[in-house]
Amino acid sequence: MGKTRENNNAVESDDRFEALKLKNQICFPLYACAKEIVRRYKPYLDKIDLTYTQYIVMMVLWEKEACTVKELGECLFLDSGTLTPLLKKLEAKGYITRHRSDEDERNLIVHITETGMNLREEAVLIPQAMSQCIELEPEEAMRFYNTLYKLLGSITR
Repeated sequence: MGKTRENNNAVESDDRFEALKLKNQICFPLYACAKEIVRRYKPYLDKIDLTYTQYIVMMVLWEKEACTVKELGECLFLDSGTLTPLLKKLEAKGYITRHRSDEDERNLIVHITETGMNLREEAVLIPQAMSQCIELEPEEAMRFYNTLYKLLGSITR
């Protein structure tokens, strides 16, 4: 293929730049999907006064009840610079407490409070509501989920 001009613009077509086209990027549909899914969560999370990132922190704590900031970061692929202000806000709302480990004071341990655990009752309907927003058959959703975790595993090794 040679170079072409369209509408008197200096737009050039060159096979070397094919990989730079948005339609050829796996990252773009992942980014757009993630952004749109988080946008769909917003009305449900507004009702329980959480942002999406606070919600995923709470999901880990509803499951584990306590963990270090480092473990939380590893679970959520977030660094401590992102987690620290988030955890301060959750602590101000009374959903968590933070304290230094007795064994190693370099480790900051996050505990869910009773108030935070009670919030789970209000959040329990969110996954079902969100599943109504995503038009995938259960088998398709499971394949997609597995593919995403395979991709995530391959890029984080």
